Amino acid sequence: MLDYILPAVILGFLLDLLFGDPVWLYHPVRIIGKLITFFEKILRAVFPNTKAGERTAGVFLVICVTGISTAVPLLLLRLLYGLHVWAGFALETFWCYQLLATKALKVESMRVQTAVQSGDLEKSRRAVSMIVGRDTQNLDFEGVTKAAVETVAENASDGVVAPLLFLMIGGAAGGFFYKSINTMDSMVGYKNDRYRYFGTFAARLDDVVNFIPARLAGRLMIFAAGLCGMDRKNALKIYRRDRKKHASPNSAHTEAVMAGALDIQLAGDAWYFGKLHKKPTLGDPLRPVEAEDIRRANRLMYAAALVTLILAALLRLACLGLYGYVWPVLMSGL
Repeated sequence: MLDYILPAVILGFLLDLLFGDPVWLYHPVRIIGKLITFFEKILRAVFPNTKAGERTAGVFLVICVTGISTAVPLLLLRLLYGLHVWAGFALETFWCYQLLATKALKVESMRVQTAVQSGDLEKSRRAVSMIVGRDTQNLDFEGVTKAAVETVAENASDGVVAPLLFLMIGGAAGGFFYKSINTMDSMVGYKNDRYRYFGTFAARLDDVVNFIPARLAGRLMIFAAGLCGMDRKNALKIYRRDRKKHASPNSAHTEAVMAGALDIQLAGDAWYFGKLHKKPTLGDPLRPVEAEDIRRANRLMYAAALVTLILAALLRLACLGLYGYVWPVLMSGL
């Protein structure tokens, strides 16, 4: 399985760029979502409705969901690789393809750009509501555009760079491990009355697993900004200045780079579930935000994804080469 992970990830990445999300097939992330809902219902019934009880239930939720989401794909892959190597490779490649969201992110965000350019504000709000978690009913055209650009920036880490890294490390099973944590954070990681304690462990674990990917994504996006002819100098400046301006330890890294590379200002106050959340801005308003910034954001995201793939592949090759040299030496010594 180790020998086939690298080509499976590369081929899965290319399939994602070509075809995007296979909407004709039930997506594995939706299965993870059903799993989260199933265990949440059981655990809330088992543990008391207290601060400590909900936090304990949240820990068991993470153990159950990550355990099943990782173990089942791993066992299926081992079974198929054992039956025939190409059967295992085909499934691994297909799952790598499903777990990446590069083209899907572009397609959904470009629908927002098309709606904004059509001049239909209600259509623009509906389009952006499909890819953001904030309230969109009061956004103007600038707010809609900013929300789409911010989503592309944030998901450049969560939907592209981080999954690529985990896929390169552990194959499809590693990708499912990451996606299970990321999906739990998106479903129960809210600081509202329902999930303030129940979702604490999932949210903290998501912060941990994204700590390195978010910072790596930010730096790779700065490098990619130069490749795309964008303002790399300003991207570096804003990254250094604004990357910590967020309640989450990871979210502002790629958003700060995006704001700097595009010479615009992002973030600021936003409404969630009817409540206004005060947030600092990222970047400087060197020019007005425009619909075309969504396309520019996607171009930067694509460039960063390609750089990540090349870097991760080279690192994996180096590790496999080192493993292939050191392991035989150790075994011969025994």
